[in-house]
Amino acid sequence: MNRGSLIVVAGPTASGKTAFSIRMAKALQTVIVSADSRQFYKEMQIGTAAPTTEELLEAKHYNIHNISIKDTYTVGDFEKETIALLEQLFQIHTTVILTGGSGLFIDAICKGIDPMPDITAEVRQKVEQQYLDGGLTALQQAVQSLDPEYYAAVDTQNPRRLQRALEICYQTGMTFSSFRKCQSTPRNFNIIKLALLWDRDVLYNRIDQRVDQMIELGLLDEARRLYPFRHLNAMNTVGYKELFAYFDGHCTLEEAIAQIKLNTRHYAKRQMTWFRKDHEYHWFQPEAFDSAMEYVHSKI
Repeated sequence: MNRGSLIVVAGPTASGKTAFSIRMAKALQTVIVSADSRQFYKEMQIGTAAPTTEELLEAKHYNIHNISIKDTYTVGDFEKETIALLEQLFQIHTTVILTGGSGLFIDAICKGIDPMPDITAEVRQKVEQQYLDGGLTALQQAVQSLDPEYYAAVDTQNPRRLQRALEICYQTGMTFSSFRKCQSTPRNFNIIKLALLWDRDVLYNRIDQRVDQMIELGLLDEARRLYPFRHLNAMNTVGYKELFAYFDGHCTLEEAIAQIKLNTRHYAKRQMTWFRKDHEYHWFQPEAFDSAMEYVHSKI
C-alpha cells in the first residue's frame, strides 16, 4: 500500500527549482526534502545557491546544511537516512516534495542503490596512484575511454565519482554503467516526477547572472574561509575550486569567475543529459505552474 506521493522537482542548476518547489509546497501544504548533494554542507551556503533564510521560512526544508564538509557522507548514507525521514513525513503528509539537481541522489530515493562489488586494496591503490600521477585529467580520460555512457552523465569535475567508476571497471572488467541497470528497489510511496525545462541560451544567461550575484553576496570571502579545507572531497565543487586556483595564483579573479560560469554551464548540460534519459519525468516550463499542479493532482 502506498504511504503517500513523493513529488520530484528536478532540473539543471539555476532553473528555479527552489522557488517552484516552495510554491508547490505552499499549495499542497507540505514540506520539501533536498536532494542537492552540495546544499547538505553547512559551511557551503553562497556557492551552492542554498535556499535563503527567507525561503527556508516560507516552507519547511530538510537536508539543508545538515552535515559538515568534514563528514564522510555517501549516496548510500543519503538513501538510508532520507528513506527513514520519508517514512516519518508520510505519517503526517499525503505528499512530500523532493527537489534538487543531483540525479544520482534523486535516483537513490526513487530507485534505490545498485549493489556494488567489493573493491580490493590493490585496485583502490591503483586508481589512487592514477589520480596522483595524472590528476583529474587522467581520471576523466580513463572513464571516457572505459565507460563513455557514465562519462556523459557524471560530474566530471568530481574525482571521487570518477575514481569509483574506475575501481569497478578494474575490479570486474565491466563498466560502472552496467551495475547501475539493476531492477529498481520497490518503494511504498507513489512517485511523480517533474523537471523544469528552459531554452538553453536563457538558462546559460541565468547561470551567468547567478554567478555574478554570488560574487556580490560574498562568495570570494566564503571560498577564502574554506581554502584550508580545499583537499576535502566536498570542496571539489564548481564555484570554489576555481577561486582556490585564483588564491594559488594560477589565474586572475576575472578568469576564475569566467571559469565558474563555463563549468556551471557544463554541469547544467550533464544534468540535462541525466534527467532526459529518465522517461518518467514530465517536463514543464517554469511559468507553467498551474499545468504542473494539474498534472500532480492527476497522479496523486
